Amino acid sequence: MLLMRIIHRSFTRQPLRRGLIALTVALSTAISVAMLGVVLDVGDKLNAELTAYGSNIVVAPKADAVVSSLYETSGEQEATSYLREDELPKIKTVFWAYNIVDFAPLLNSRAQVSASGSGASSSMTVTGTWFNKELALPTGESTEAGLTTMRSWWKLTGSWPRDDADEAIIGATAASELGVSTGDTLTLTTATGSRDLTITGVYTSGDADDSRIHAPLDLVQGLSGHEGQVAKIEVKALTTPENELSRKAAANPKLLSPADWETWYCTAYPSSIAYQISEVITGSVAKQVRQVAAVEGNVLQKTQALMILMTVLSLVAAALATASLTTASLVERTGEFALLKAIGASSASVNRLILGETAVVGVIGLLAGSALGTGLAQIIGKVVFDSGITMRPMVFVIVAVLVALVLVAATASSMRAILRIQPATALHRR
Repeated sequence: MLLMRIIHRSFTRQPLRRGLIALTVALSTAISVAMLGVVLDVGDKLNAELTAYGSNIVVAPKADAVVSSLYETSGEQEATSYLREDELPKIKTVFWAYNIVDFAPLLNSRAQVSASGSGASSSMTVTGTWFNKELALPTGESTEAGLTTMRSWWKLTGSWPRDDADEAIIGATAASELGVSTGDTLTLTTATGSRDLTITGVYTSGDADDSRIHAPLDLVQGLSGHEGQVAKIEVKALTTPENELSRKAAANPKLLSPADWETWYCTAYPSSIAYQISEVITGSVAKQVRQVAAVEGNVLQKTQALMILMTVLSLVAAALATASLTTASLVERTGEFALLKAIGASSASVNRLILGETAVVGVIGLLAGSALGTGLAQIIGKVVFDSGITMRPMVFVIVAVLVALVLVAATASSMRAILRIQPATALHRR
């Protein structure tokens, strides 16, 4: 009954001001819910966006694990040691297997390439890889891996080759040099033999790959004499941005304390995922592509800082607007409060009345704003990341506490003035 009376009084006395306060709270809540919702979910979304542009972990034989051979895409020297192709499915058995989005083996070989139509011939690098290969995992499950998603940003005219066919795709620069296009036939000749391949597509990568040919891995293995071997593996994984612990571990994991080791190993840092991959691939060393990790961390931090700043500013604006509206509302009701005190109402009971009315207005604004903010977060997710935002319960709890603090702070200054009201003075308007 008391609650109903408070609700009735809240919106029958000064309905315009009460409505404005509720609207202010709703808008502030909506912005806060949307921004905090995106902040808590933006890590995975941003990571997924960045990993769409290539691998963030490279696995190579220990003998060839130098920075230039791991990270440079041009001027690569021919490998002197190799990894076993049959061990690649083990990558999907590490602790963070579900964070590994895709991976693809690479094996480069020089071949004399002749175009059947134009008659042109040139020595080129041919890269053997998987395109969309289905793998049987040691766990009994299956997965697909290959260059199709690892190079999703390539502009491809035509289609991707099949892993079990004599097909290939060729870079735009190489295609121009040989005078070939989709549907033409190439003859690849090495010291161990020759193969005729049908071009299924011409791609533009924007880097040294434009001068290469990509063909099924087993075909290039046969031409180069490296059956069952790969030169390196590119891995695309969803990771947590680096911090001091991950950088320390990347330098030397053995220097970590047992507690730090457990934290690092059980967190999806690029260095911890790379370390776990090294554990399952014989004779390998896995390294994170530090340029990608650095960009990811910087962009994520700046994005989160911007959204948190917007949340703080919206709450400050709500506090100022609510304080102004509440003060004006209470000043107009000075006579009412003076009369209540004149007939025996205590300051505490007047304060409870004011807080009760403010709480009702705040709850209504909070509920409306939460619904609006959830929708706004989903719109941001669809427009920016092309996916929904997962709204965590923590977001609503944090926003509810912040809004409550804002309302109490905004109302407190006005309440102090009400406590100093002298009934006789107020009622006689002196």
